[in-house]
Amino acid sequence: MRPRRVFPRLHRAGWARLVVWLGLAGFVAWVYVVVVLGGGALIGRSESPSVPLSVLATTVVALLFARVQATIEGATIRWGLSSPTPYDVLSQFSDSVTSAYATNELPARMAMLLAKGTGATWAQVWLTVSDRLTLAATWPPDAPADRTPPTLRTDTVVTADGTRSLPVRHGGQLLGVLRLQERPGLALTLVEERLFAGLAAQAGLVLKWVGLHAELDARRADLLVRSDEIKSSRERLIATQDAERSRLERDLHDGAQQHLVALTVNLRLAHTIMARNPDRARVVLSEQAVAALAAIETLSTLSQGIYPRDLADEGLGAALRSATAGSAMPVTIITQGMARPPEPVEAALYFCCMEALQNAAKHSGAGTVAVRLAEDSYGWQLTVTDDGTGFDHTDAGAETGAGLANMRDRLDAVGGTMEVVSLERTGTTVTATVPHQAG
Repeated sequence: MRPRRVFPRLHRAGWARLVVWLGLAGFVAWVYVVVVLGGGALIGRSESPSVPLSVLATTVVALLFARVQATIEGATIRWGLSSPTPYDVLSQFSDSVTSAYATNELPARMAMLLAKGTGATWAQVWLTVSDRLTLAATWPPDAPADRTPPTLRTDTVVTADGTRSLPVRHGGQLLGVLRLQERPGLALTLVEERLFAGLAAQAGLVLKWVGLHAELDARRADLLVRSDEIKSSRERLIATQDAERSRLERDLHDGAQQHLVALTVNLRLAHTIMARNPDRARVVLSEQAVAALAAIETLSTLSQGIYPRDLADEGLGAALRSATAGSAMPVTIITQGMARPPEPVEAALYFCCMEALQNAAKHSGAGTVAVRLAEDSYGWQLTVTDDGTGFDHTDAGAETGAGLANMRDRLDAVGGTMEVVSLERTGTTVTATVPHQAG
């Protein structure tokens, strides 16, 4: 270590020792004055010291000397005249772990002890949460510290500007990193380096405990977000079901019901005129066959809107080919070794695909659309790609339309996910994935 780095430490240590000596000397003098002189004045022995009082004063000094010395040394540390010894720092850290400090306060306590024990400009504690380093605490809190995650190494990393990083491991598992910034021109001494290493060695179980709490908090936050999403999804599903029920009631009333009412009226008419005009009755009855076929066709169309017959009979690929056969926009259906998934998954992928095709026809201006159905070891995958205009992801309303919300709700109901990738003037790709476990 260069002399210019040593002299400030020696100067500071000299002042600290001087303060301690003066404080202890003042304490001894104060005890002598109070016990020997003050006590002698009370008992009338002011001309010469009393031996019993001198023994009592010596006993008081002996009993309180170590405690007074520790108090004065602590004051010099607070005043910045000296740094705590490694033993003091490690003892305080052990006390912090076993005392009433809350779990989320331990990283800040550890950073504070590390900064004060080494005289660093600032100190940080990084936690490994979900396989990523996350900053848990910085001391002082307002220090202009580096917020970039440190480099993971098995040994101490020292940069050119005096930043030191030391990984914290326990049982071979990386639990976090301790990092500090040396003061300009003052590198750590060997004692301070041992303190740094000792604190990292003791911090393993603590960081594991804090890391588990951090992961639980993160999981809890994710579950709260997920709960809100599920609540919103169910509200949208209820609204969609209500709207669909209203549509079916309207279609039944305006379509099939009208056909059946007309068929009933005409059958009654034929029954009425049968006795008076049998020829006319036969003509009316023959016309009802056409009316019955029209009613059957209307009901068949409604049932296909609820659940396509081709999907139930022949599977997803055949149902999509049948549904897109008359499309004005060319649609290519590609299936790659995909076995039929369970019925709920098949229905979800079908209606998501139809929604994506409808969005492409309405909004993208695409010339062609490719639909790819695939299955791998993870699950089933549907990809719909168009060559349209795409959209800007910075547009808040672009990805929050009713169509995309319905698709996400359908996939969410079967444990699937959806990803939308779109670039302006290059098209849009919608990918729906349902894992085997969820299916």
